[in-house]
Amino acid sequence: MQISDNYKDLVNSKAVALLATIMADGSPQVTPVWFDYDGQYICVNSAAGRVKDRNMRRDPRVAVTVIDPRNPYRHIEIRGRVAVITTDGADDHIDRLAKQYTGAEKYQFRRADEQRVTYKISIDKFSGNG
Repeated sequence: MQISDNYKDLVNSKAVALLATIMADGSPQVTPVWFDYDGQYICVNSAAGRVKDRNMRRDPRVAVTVIDPRNPYRHIEIRGRVAVITTDGADDHIDRLAKQYTGAEKYQFRRADEQRVTYKISIDKFSGNG
């Protein structure tokens, strides 16, 4: 499944996504994340060992919501699964996201002891409003 042309501006913008994962006890966990869209997957990046990392490794079911910063009543919701978890290229990916969101050439909040991870989310269900 792909993102409708009516909403491609949202997935190619600086809008922050809300990523919902499932905790071990079944409760939801939501985190704001930077993301990009490669034409097939919604791609997010995190550090290994964080709550969302542990959740997505244990249960790949996720939801992503992107709200239009110019119109909060316009948004998209994606339900899907984490199809790929990789460290290959993850450092470059977080740097690209930093450039997209902040204009900086490098991700400035990196800690020396962290391993960056990219998660590619398949789109099983897509809906939009506005």
